[in-house]
Amino acid sequence: MGYSSLCLRFMLVVSLSYSVSSSSFFSQRTFLSSSSSIKASSSSYSSPQKACAADLLSLLGSKEQASRLNTEKSEQLRSCLKFLVPFSPTNNTKSHNCSIQRRRDLLNDDDDDRLGSSAKILSGRSRRVEDEFIWWPPAPVLELARLAVDSGGDPGAIHRALDPTMLTVPDIEGSNENRCELTRTPYGRRFISEELNAYLTFLFELIVARGPSVGLHVSLNRYDFFHGHLFLADDSGRLGILFHAKEYPAYDKDGFPCNMGYCQIGSNVVYDDSMNLRNILWLAPLPSNSTKDWLAPGVLVVLDAHPGGIIYEDLIPEYVNYARTIYEEDLGDVVVDVNYLNVGAQVADYRIFIC
Repeated sequence: MGYSSLCLRFMLVVSLSYSVSSSSFFSQRTFLSSSSSIKASSSSYSSPQKACAADLLSLLGSKEQASRLNTEKSEQLRSCLKFLVPFSPTNNTKSHNCSIQRRRDLLNDDDDDRLGSSAKILSGRSRRVEDEFIWWPPAPVLELARLAVDSGGDPGAIHRALDPTMLTVPDIEGSNENRCELTRTPYGRRFISEELNAYLTFLFELIVARGPSVGLHVSLNRYDFFHGHLFLADDSGRLGILFHAKEYPAYDKDGFPCNMGYCQIGSNVVYDDSMNLRNILWLAPLPSNSTKDWLAPGVLVVLDAHPGGIIYEDLIPEYVNYARTIYEEDLGDVVVDVNYLNVGAQVADYRIFIC
């Protein structure tokens, strides 16, 4: 099937959903209603995408969860995972309890030495601390992760952790001039806990800094990498964020002959093989739902959607396979969008907006 036909089908889906959501085009789908209960079992999944997503989350979960997958499926999934932080599927409470002060220091850097600068993240001395920061985040993140599971996967539990103050989303890098609406709503919020907001900043910056190590080169701007979707996983209620990069590739009559609307105007994002890596998954540590133990540490991984791989074949709907889009609702109940936007005029000034 040619690009023109694919683009026509994709734009039809976008046009139908745009009236109910103003979120980014590649991420566009009708926003799911919140549910306070977790789906009963993987056998009830209604699509191949949800079934594959369940297998993926099991593989990245506890050893017991991963052991339920057959060897062939595990190997197929592993071949499509590019970890930005080494995968450490062990319940290491000692690691969890260590380096608390170092991680607090990392979050509390002042504005002149912004959290997540490439030099800081890539320095050999701090790399282990960065890894620990993914495996065992600071207390507010762990508390939110446990709350998600203890609530039975209730999105309202996350909503109640948000500051009620509404923050107007300003003009982002000339978006207003082009009539581009980058966010689901014209206002956003932040978490009450500043440490949670700082951790979101850390995730965005770490992905940018470590992405090149697996072939993912992204920039923090409104055409490329600026948002993710926070969800609660089906079955487990595990807290996660599915990030999307390469959001608005530039129109190219040969490589990408698709008109994506106002937000694409001015893009210099090239459509190439790096689109295979545009889906990045963060999972918080997984708490037990019956004890105070932790079943699995946190994860940060790029999902390689190259044609022929299981993620491309089973997790991406056919009508957006050329865009390599994994949809967040296939992973679980969508709670909020997390945006990291440059609100600066002359000097870059990134801020979190939760919509």
